[in-house]
Amino acid sequence: MDSVSERAVGRAIDVMVANLGEPLTIDDMAASAMFSKFHFTRVFQRVTGVSPGRFLSALRLEEAKKLLVSTPWTVADISHRVGYNSIGTFSSRFKSSVGVSPTEYRRLGGRDVRSPRSPYDRPGGATIHGQVMPAGDREIGVLFIGLFPDRIPQGRPTRCATRRGPGRFVMEHVPAGTWHMMAHSEPVGGSPMLVGIEGPIVVHHDGDRLLANLCLRPRSVFDPPILTAPLNSRALNVQHLPLNADVVMPAAA
Repeated sequence: MDSVSERAVGRAIDVMVANLGEPLTIDDMAASAMFSKFHFTRVFQRVTGVSPGRFLSALRLEEAKKLLVSTPWTVADISHRVGYNSIGTFSSRFKSSVGVSPTEYRRLGGRDVRSPRSPYDRPGGATIHGQVMPAGDREIGVLFIGLFPDRIPQGRPTRCATRRGPGRFVMEHVPAGTWHMMAHSEPVGGSPMLVGIEGPIVVHHDGDRLLANLCLRPRSVFDPPILTAPLNSRALNVQHLPLNADVVMPAAA
């Protein structure tokens, strides 16, 4: 991606972040990028993988996640601070994108403690295997790995696991479709969040065996916000895994 496009999209994202509680139109975002709105939309999609409107909506919900676990503000206050006039609309979108309601997310401390479940669970399916590879000599905390039907990691993943450190994984019973895989680490000692993204991964038939390696790197401003609520490590027994143990992704219960 050329530097001119990245700088333009970066300016637009800065404006989004600075104005999460304010109404922003595509014209406003395009003006900050100094592009026409039609050219801006194409460039933004090319750089980030999603449209400007979806990126802004995801930023708002990501900020709401942070505020729910770091402030005593009410859900109503938080919904207004991230640009929602209706608490009902905010709560509905939060639950559909994160997997739990705002109140439950706060109560659980930003974790989803339920057993993995998926509307895609069925016998058969394909297998996706590969490795999560480390990012140089950076210390890596607990890793969450998920398979999603969308470029934005949101809702409950099709397949998921939590593990300690990089290493090999296997995802079984993956249905036919187009999927996006993401791994992200919990920050350690002030280090940045590390992410690994792979996709789209196209599964055509039951019995397919596909390779998908994830290379961890510091999260970029251009990476779509992470909306899904990571599963609590205890829900997936990560405390019983030795460092760098192979992980088989759990089928949905």
